[in-house]
Amino acid sequence: MIVRRLALGDAETARRWDAFVQACPEATFFHLSAWQRILRRQFGHEGYFLYAERDGRIEGVLPLAENKSRLFGHALVSLPFAVYGGVAASTPDAAQALEAEAQKTARELKVEHLEMRNRIRRHEDWPHQDLYVTFRKEILPDEEANMLAIPRKQRAMVRKGIKNNLRAEIDSTVDRFFALYADNVHRHGTPAMPRRYFQALLDEFGDAAEVLVVSSEQGEPLSAVLSFYFRDEVLPYYAGDAVAARDLAANDFKYWELMRRACARGLKVFDYGRSKQDTGSFAFKKNWGFEPTPLHYEYCLYRREAVPQNNPSNAKYQLMIKAWRRLPIGVANWLGPHIVRSLG
Repeated sequence: MIVRRLALGDAETARRWDAFVQACPEATFFHLSAWQRILRRQFGHEGYFLYAERDGRIEGVLPLAENKSRLFGHALVSLPFAVYGGVAASTPDAAQALEAEAQKTARELKVEHLEMRNRIRRHEDWPHQDLYVTFRKEILPDEEANMLAIPRKQRAMVRKGIKNNLRAEIDSTVDRFFALYADNVHRHGTPAMPRRYFQALLDEFGDAAEVLVVSSEQGEPLSAVLSFYFRDEVLPYYAGDAVAARDLAANDFKYWELMRRACARGLKVFDYGRSKQDTGSFAFKKNWGFEPTPLHYEYCLYRREAVPQNNPSNAKYQLMIKAWRRLPIGVANWLGPHIVRSLG
C-alpha cells in the first residue's frame, strides 16, 4: 500500500480519483478532486489530497487542506467549507494508511489540530464534537407521495407558496442568488463568502451544481439555493432569502420545488445538510419530517488542549456578530471574504 499526494494539475490522477469517489459508498460530493482547485484558487488554502494505491489501483482517498488564521488558529481539515469529509476507502488497510499519513502531515506542518468531518464514528478514543447533525431522507418516486410525506403544517406552507403564484427558475449565473444570500447572512451577523467562490462552484462542477431562484408573481427575487448533485442525491447547500420571503412562503416553496424537480429526475435522496442542534434551521428541517443523524467530527490535538469551537454559538463571538449586523451591506460584502476564508 502506497500513499501519495494528488498534485494540483495532475488531470489523469484526478480523473482516477473521481472515478473512485463515484464508486465508493463512503465517499461524498466533498471528496471530489475539484475541491482542491477551488480551495487553492479562491481561498489560498494548500491542499493535501491523499490517496492510497495498491498495484496501480486507488483504494482510498482523504482530501485535506491547511487552514491558517490568526483569529481561528492553524489546522489541517477534511475539509474546509464542507459538512462531510474524512477517509473514503474500500479497504481497512487504505483507511489506516491514509489516517497515518494525515497525522504525519499534521505534525510536519505543526498545526494545532487535525479535524476529520466524518459521517460515522471511526475512533472512540479521539476527541470529538457532537454539535452538528445532518438531515437526509428518501425521495419517493411519485410527486404527490412526496407532498403527502411532508407533515401537515409544513405542507400547508408549501401550498401557500403555490397559491401565491411563485415561480422557480434555474439561473446560469450566481448574481441573483448572491444578492439574496449576502443580505441573508448579513442579517444573521456573519460574513458572506465571495461572489467569485459561488461562480467557481458552477464553473468547476458543471451540471453537478445548480442555482434555483424563486420569484414573486411580479418577478421580484425572493429566495434562492445553490445545490449540488452527487450520484442519486441532491444537496441544497447554500441558500438566501429576502425579508419578504417569509410572508409569501417562498422558502417553503423553494425546497418543495427542488424536491419536486429531483423526483422528476429520478433521484433517491434529499440531503438537507448540516445544522447545529436546537437552532432555527434544525427545527425547520424537523418540520419537513426529516430526522437528525449525528455527525462525528473527530480530532487529533497537537498544540491545543480542547476541541475548537469556531462557530456562532460560541459566546465569545456574540459581540462580533452584533457589530457585523450594523455594518453597511456594501462594507460587509467587501470585508467578508478576508474573514470567511479562515472560518472553513
